[in-house]
Amino acid sequence: MSRQRFSREPFETTIDDLSHDGRGVARRDGKAVFVRGALPGERVMAQPTARHRHYDEAAAIEVLEASPDRVEPKCAHFGHCSGCVLQHLGAEKQIQAKQRVLIENLERIGHVAPRRILPPLTAAPWGYRRKGRLSVRYVEKKGRTLVGFREDDPRFVADIRRCETVVPAIGTRIEALARMIDGLDGKRHIPQIEFIVGDMQPGDAHSDDAVRDEGVVALVFRHVEPLSEGDRAALVAFAQAHGFALYLQPGGVDSVRPLWPEAGVALEFALSGHDLRLAFQPLDFIQVNAGMNAKMIALALELLDPQPGQRILDLFCGLGNFTLPIARRAAEVVGVEGDAGLVARARANAQRNGIANARFFAADLASALAYEPWLGEPCDALLLDPPRSGAEALLPQLPLKQIGRVVYVSCHPGSLARDAGFLVRERGFTLRAAGVMDMFPHTAHVESIAVFER
Repeated sequence: MSRQRFSREPFETTIDDLSHDGRGVARRDGKAVFVRGALPGERVMAQPTARHRHYDEAAAIEVLEASPDRVEPKCAHFGHCSGCVLQHLGAEKQIQAKQRVLIENLERIGHVAPRRILPPLTAAPWGYRRKGRLSVRYVEKKGRTLVGFREDDPRFVADIRRCETVVPAIGTRIEALARMIDGLDGKRHIPQIEFIVGDMQPGDAHSDDAVRDEGVVALVFRHVEPLSEGDRAALVAFAQAHGFALYLQPGGVDSVRPLWPEAGVALEFALSGHDLRLAFQPLDFIQVNAGMNAKMIALALELLDPQPGQRILDLFCGLGNFTLPIARRAAEVVGVEGDAGLVARARANAQRNGIANARFFAADLASALAYEPWLGEPCDALLLDPPRSGAEALLPQLPLKQIGRVVYVSCHPGSLARDAGFLVRERGFTLRAAGVMDMFPHTAHVESIAVFER
């Protein structure tokens, strides 16, 4: 960003496009301006917020001529909290915008185009987020604690009372969380709270206070200084009053310990269409949107089309979210994951679900894999579900000549596009189909799926 002063005088402009991060795109004196809170086709008054060499940034302070696609945001904190940037755009237009981002990335970065565009997958648009991280900060000037997501400026925690995208058991209790932390001696030493929600276990609807109709809610309080006995008692009282399980994390991920109930709680979610229940720990990665996860697994299986005689490779397998449903249909499936803890729980999940044809290995899939035992075993098809960085280091090491089909589940269209270009141009695959999945409604996050064939 330029250190030179620039005018913050509001200016009138017309919005021509929507950027990949949900901001309106205008041009001023031949320079692109990204305008937060503005939609294509709108005429707005914009307040400059930052200047850069090749583009500027601004925020819409008044909509002079609204787009017909504009809707009233449901959340009172829209525009202040950065968690959702598309609440002012109709749901159908949101998914169309995400689909366009995917196709443009494939063409611009990967220089490929799918033979077919898959119909977008959508699920419930509100109260869907079952896992996340809330920032916590005691603000001296306000004399109180803020709990929420970050503002557009990530240095600040948004001052919110509730969140409409988080499951209601947590989203409606953010203000109560902040008030409770305000009363703690250690309120300045709690930087974040992780939340995660598991399904109720069969027959446990009335077993104890940690189980609610919405599922088992677990909160993990990260604290950088030891908590007093009084603070621990206050946390237990809060957990009991709201039916939460509560954990403390004084250090790294291995330091997490239950505070209430003392023995912790069993966390799991069901994949009902596959007769599976997957157990997990409070800080484990799970797909945040349960409804979309079910639809995503169904689509991945449809595209992968595992056959009874086939051996399937599932890379970045996590807890076995895809691996175990695939095992119900294939002769054998091998799951590989970099987190040894997730691998251990994937093995346990296979055993508790009576699945004997799934094997799991721990391996860093971004490093050299020449001596990995699973790499030399023949397989018929491959499923990839990598992190945002994609599979750039992995793909050149795989024996792709023997693989007839690749299903790629992506949480970043840019890395998918780059890897798609490699598969098509360097390894002779065809991009048969691709489409978006709205895992995070009202955000600019683009989750997608693609299938490649020989």
